[in-house]
Amino acid sequence: MKDFAYKNPATIAEASNLLKQDGRVLLAGGTDLLDVLRNRLVPEYPKEVVSLKNVSGMRYIREDKGYLHIGAMTTLAELAGSELVREKAPALAQAAESVATPNLRSTATLGGNLCQDIRCWYYRYPNQLGGRVNCARKEGHLCSAMMGENRYHSIFGAAKVCTTPCTGGCPAHTDISAYMEKLREGNVEEAARIILEANPMPAITSRVCAHFCQEQCNRQQYDERVNIGDVERYVGDYILEHHDEFMRAPAGENGRKIAIVGSGPAGLAAAYYMRESGYLVTVYERMKEAGGCLAYAIPEYRLPKAIVRKYISILEGMGIRFVLNTKVGEDIELEEIRAGYDSVLLDTGAWKRPLIGISGEELTRFGLDFLVEVNSYIQERPGAEVVVVGGGNVAVDVAITAKRLGAPKVTMICLESREQMPANREEVERVLEEGIEIINGWGPELIMKEGPEDAEKVSGVRFKACVSTLDASGRFAPVYEEERKLELKAYVVFMAIGQRSDLGFLEGACKVETERGRVKVEKEFGTSQPGIFAAGDVTTGPATVVKALAAGKGAAVMMNRYLGGDALLVETEGYRPGLVRFSADCEKISRAQHGALLPAEERAMHKEDQAGLSKEMMTCEAGRCMNCGCLAVNPSDTANALLAEDAVIRTNMRSLTAEELLTTHTRLSDTLKKGEILMEIVVPCTDDAAISRYDKFRLRKSIDFAIVGLAYQYTLEDGVISRARLVLGAVAPVPLRRKKAEEYLIGRRLCRETAEKAAELALEGALPLADNAYKIDVAKAMVKRSIMGEE
Repeated sequence: MKDFAYKNPATIAEASNLLKQDGRVLLAGGTDLLDVLRNRLVPEYPKEVVSLKNVSGMRYIREDKGYLHIGAMTTLAELAGSELVREKAPALAQAAESVATPNLRSTATLGGNLCQDIRCWYYRYPNQLGGRVNCARKEGHLCSAMMGENRYHSIFGAAKVCTTPCTGGCPAHTDISAYMEKLREGNVEEAARIILEANPMPAITSRVCAHFCQEQCNRQQYDERVNIGDVERYVGDYILEHHDEFMRAPAGENGRKIAIVGSGPAGLAAAYYMRESGYLVTVYERMKEAGGCLAYAIPEYRLPKAIVRKYISILEGMGIRFVLNTKVGEDIELEEIRAGYDSVLLDTGAWKRPLIGISGEELTRFGLDFLVEVNSYIQERPGAEVVVVGGGNVAVDVAITAKRLGAPKVTMICLESREQMPANREEVERVLEEGIEIINGWGPELIMKEGPEDAEKVSGVRFKACVSTLDASGRFAPVYEEERKLELKAYVVFMAIGQRSDLGFLEGACKVETERGRVKVEKEFGTSQPGIFAAGDVTTGPATVVKALAAGKGAAVMMNRYLGGDALLVETEGYRPGLVRFSADCEKISRAQHGALLPAEERAMHKEDQAGLSKEMMTCEAGRCMNCGCLAVNPSDTANALLAEDAVIRTNMRSLTAEELLTTHTRLSDTLKKGEILMEIVVPCTDDAAISRYDKFRLRKSIDFAIVGLAYQYTLEDGVISRARLVLGAVAPVPLRRKKAEEYLIGRRLCRETAEKAAELALEGALPLADNAYKIDVAKAMVKRSIMGEE
């Protein structure tokens, strides 16, 4: 065990103040905590252990006005041996007596038993910091019980204990597993609302996003990752088809006006979230159509223009006004816009060509300009032999577009290795399917020319070998092998190696500070001018659509705060309490569903390459999501009894019902505030007419934790049940009250028929894993026994 400081405060106030500092943990009995520390089960070792053993007045059992008052430092042995507890709270006494061994019960306390850590073997694997077991409760990100040994784990779903990798990988932080669960339930409407909390344009992002979420999917550790993009596309298209249900004008206006300069993904996202909360929104756009890169830089075979136009029309239907063919800095000045609005957001993107300074560069074409021309319906074959310099998604789009416009030979060449290319994996595969050659590890040295000096044209490109692109810190710093050269013949060379922002419109009276060719912003998206914010590529350089829209959402939140508005609607959403569920057949469906992809020879400029999923395919794919959470079960026997007995737990700060304290989170420390300490447990005395017990199924009579626990109370009047409490333990991450079974029991007599039906209701919704379905039968038998009065 590592060394740590040990504090023995004399008062609760002193202990609380110590615990408010980071790196402090509380010691009650110590039977659990010392084992955690000895085996170094947690990623961060505490700096200090704060013991309550010297705090007086926390170890007692007394009755007062129909309630038992029990100090949190009372030992389990004292509870189990107390005649008062046996008579007035028998389920609690039996639960205490069922814990471990007499020796441990004499040390373990009631407060400590309630707060103990989980007893999952993946979590408790010694020296886990070596990374041999992936545990979501520590530095890992999945629960190994989903696909591994799980005979003692939950049969009622999982608990979210960390951000799932898919959500963490998504720049918009979409709660992917939450909407997948709604889709499995057949509730597309609620799935749509969950997506819209983070992403107002899923029909677009699903088609063009790099799908960082899929790259992080836990499922790929076992078989094929979940095809999140195609599932999102199904929901996104559903939103467009039913937009009146999801994207309406606000119920009321708040009287504030904002302007957005530029209609790229960041601007459109900000416009949506601000308008949703009652702002009047005007968007200024220099092009004849709104959408920015969505309308002009992404080929139609990836993103049909009808989708973008439909989305813009929906925003207009919400009351967002678009002022088109208006270039800020020429047709209207930024200071004029600022004067007419309460706040302004800049989202002018990155549309200018960067120069790299090689000879002959002036004879090449800018790849982004080429895509804009094609999207403006200027579609001519670019040349017989085309070379595209660059390895990102823009380079991919340029190469494929040139090929589809009839260029017989297209070569794509970049500095990066195949594995390091910025373009996502699916797009690289698409390039190769089109018959386009990709050459990796070369950088342009000069453009070769031919013809007279006043009419020179491109004849090819000379490259030099690139041996690495990043330095030790991960920054872009290419290293070349100067003596190795490569020459490629070309009639047209497209440069697709980055973009710059046009910041000329900032040179007027309303001067906004810039830095390295971008608008300078703080992390709150504010610029040097009060009330003017910025987001998207104009602040970061070229990035993905989803990163831009995430920035737009963040900017909307900060603009609203600047204006002193109530929290945006999107800020009030997000937390979803309770256990999460998954498909019972989840682990059996190893192959992902994919929309039909056109054969390479049938692909064209104005026809979408890939179809979406059918409803059946979407449902099947959503069923593959493991809804990653912790499947460990609650370990505390006394928690089950206290929940059944409607106890109240008093801390040094407040009073909580047993349900509030014991079922809100899987760890009590997540429910308790910093410095909050359990002081007293108050239990209503059991009525003389009540049957109250705690039953525990385990492999050995002592030592072992419950495989299934059952705490119950039945109050009888003339042989009829007038009040019922049924709490199952060790079957879920928290104790479970089976309220449907309780309601059924009211007004019924104790008989076999009643027992059979109550048992079925108590286990309704069970979701067993591969190895623990037996728990259902055990729990049913225990419920039946409790009603029939059988031992």
